[in-house]
Amino acid sequence: MGEAIGKDRGRGEAIGKDRGRIAPVIDFWYEFASTYSYLTALRIERAASARGVGLRWRPFLLGPVFAKAGWPTSPFNLYPAKGAYMWRDMERLTAAAGLPFVRPDPFPQNGLLAARVALALDDPAAVSRFSRAVYLAEFGEGRDIGARETIAAILAGLDLPADALLARAETPGIKARLKDEVTAAECAGIFGAPSFTTADGDLFWGNDRLEQALDHAVRHAGADAAQEGDPS
Repeated sequence: MGEAIGKDRGRGEAIGKDRGRIAPVIDFWYEFASTYSYLTALRIERAASARGVGLRWRPFLLGPVFAKAGWPTSPFNLYPAKGAYMWRDMERLTAAAGLPFVRPDPFPQNGLLAARVALALDDPAAVSRFSRAVYLAEFGEGRDIGARETIAAILAGLDLPADALLARAETPGIKARLKDEVTAAECAGIFGAPSFTTADGDLFWGNDRLEQALDHAVRHAGADAAQEGDPS
């Protein structure tokens, strides 16, 4: 499942190699306010590792995408029946996954600062740790991730330099990078989160399409390897 409206920047885990060949990789596009991205963020590394697929964590914002569609807020707010289904679905899915779940108030949360901080982190492993911690704070504890003090506490809890990272998150370079990420997501055809893109440009949307995206990435990498080995 996912939340919908309807260039490779090289971030994410190191791309592994198998017998000298570059391993398959997927880009994981996520919005911190997205309910279904919470589910994905807490399981994607395990699922990708099991298939030998590398990850790039790509935080972006859905707000500008929604705005271009004429939507002032999440479709889960605009369409009450859809929203009611989503909240019950999240209760079932988080229970099955053994994850805590609290409906955040307000919804959607403001993920702007969290996204900027994620982009301000240079270490891919830190991006992953921080992103998961934000989701757990938001959907596991009901904390306001739009509040500077919440993000500062999350960073401190991860032994990351909160003051320095929050300052860097407000620099023109990081702000521009987030805008570029939104543009890149739109160019990739992304309309909701979580989404996954593969090396051949294929797009998969929703937590329940993660395995399909990973399998496709593996098949595509295998096809490329076979083509390289073809003497003709």
